Amino acid sequence: MEFELKILGSASATPVMDRHHTAQLLTVGGSQYLIDCGEGTQRRLLEYKIRHPRIHTIFISHLHGDHFFGLFGLLGTMHLHGRTDPLQLFGPPGLDEILTTQFRYSGTKLNFELLFTAVDTTQHQQIFEDKQLTVHTLPMQHRIPCCGYLFREKPRRRHLVKEQLPAGLTPTQLASLAQGEDVYDPATRALLVRNADVTTDPTPSRSYAFCSDTLYLPGLATLLHGVDLLYHEATFLDEMRERAALTHHSTAHQAALLAQQAQVKQLLIGHFSSRYRDLAPLLAEAQAVFPNTELGVEGKTVSL
Repeated sequence: MEFELKILGSASATPVMDRHHTAQLLTVGGSQYLIDCGEGTQRRLLEYKIRHPRIHTIFISHLHGDHFFGLFGLLGTMHLHGRTDPLQLFGPPGLDEILTTQFRYSGTKLNFELLFTAVDTTQHQQIFEDKQLTVHTLPMQHRIPCCGYLFREKPRRRHLVKEQLPAGLTPTQLASLAQGEDVYDPATRALLVRNADVTTDPTPSRSYAFCSDTLYLPGLATLLHGVDLLYHEATFLDEMRERAALTHHSTAHQAALLAQQAQVKQLLIGHFSSRYRDLAPLLAEAQAVFPNTELGVEGKTVSL
């Protein structure tokens, strides 16, 4: 099953010519999840030929404009294109009030149901679950309430060893074996097939952690331990560590240090300050600490 992240925007507060405000798209199987929705997000969706009707859940990290100013426009486009399927929206308290005000003064009444859930940005807790994955909040420390999100794929089915399977098993019995269960005779309850004899361990589940605007928080390493892919903001080079602390942001060095401490498999850095036209120094700084680091720039796609 597909588990793929695409970067739609990598700029911080001020965009530059080829970098846009924060937005990412996570695709798991047939479902798509939008993470933040900075200005111009729907233009990026068009550019990368992503059909917005497939997006059924949106997660907003905080209410600074570079992370959600594109949301009202995207919702309006969904409405004009005749969307009727419900859309789930998660974000800090107050986002619903902002959208309600925009809808009221623009005379907009959506064709579809917008299901908003306010998240507690100070807690690490599960806020969402569907057939593919669970989502937990990750507390960030920024100038306003802010959280990241941890996406974990649900345990995958065990692999059936066809050569070991007895003939005549029903689809229901095969499904039970794939789910790790033994198969019993429905009449006598006698054991027919032992799961351990005909299956092998499932492919490991995949995980992605999105750490939005935040100070460097070493304590996050426990929550992030072992994730397959970590995105962490890296607004500044470490020579501007004081500026990063003043604005409640992180440096490339700090992002890499957290990745190292959490023993993640891969790191993406983003949310770059507009002062950096050349991103190579940020990448080099992070790779010096955590070699498996890449730039999370527009169009970057990571498949797990």
